[in-house]
Amino acid sequence: MSREKEQTIALSAVFQAAELVSILAKTGKVDNESLKPLLDSILMLNAASTEDIYGGQWDCRSNLALGRRIAQQALGKERSSVNPDTLRYALSLIHLENKLSKTPEMLSQIGQSIINIEQKKAHYESVLHDNMLASISGMYQDTLSKLPFRIQVHGDSRFLQQPQISNQVRAILMAGIRAAMLWRQLGGKRWHLIFKRKALLSALEARH
Repeated sequence: MSREKEQTIALSAVFQAAELVSILAKTGKVDNESLKPLLDSILMLNAASTEDIYGGQWDCRSNLALGRRIAQQALGKERSSVNPDTLRYALSLIHLENKLSKTPEMLSQIGQSIINIEQKKAHYESVLHDNMLASISGMYQDTLSKLPFRIQVHGDSRFLQQPQISNQVRAILMAGIRAAMLWRQLGGKRWHLIFKRKALLSALEARH
């Protein structure tokens, strides 16, 4: 698999997280088929490949299809059709992860939290369980929320004030940070979204 292809898997996950936050904040609902692979990726510490982090064949309907489509629109000629909040969240996730990467103590704290949450998972049937979402949300609050740069989520306050939904929002942001970290580890940089758009688009559009 080419480096650009791997980068686009991570980028699709970033955009999927951004879009889900945007939808959830405005409607109070989110598609679990798009949500689950993102949340599972947070606990995936020893994947054999980039694809495996998101459940294998990444362009299947059930894992990163939503993020892949939005990434194609954002990098291509349909940029204006992408929700402005989604673009803002995606760029903010990349920016926030860059700040996190310079904070080794916080990275260590997140690593320990992930191990603890992974152990809890055995007690619940799915990472989508409210208690699992609350644990991932708590990890975000205890770490990333304390950095000077914060992602401001805009939406309907009737939804955002509900603890269950605010937990979901923070859990999705945590998954977005995981994807942004993978993007950086694979050599992705913010300026690539402008100057390497053609190569990234080609990789996004390839079927294999």
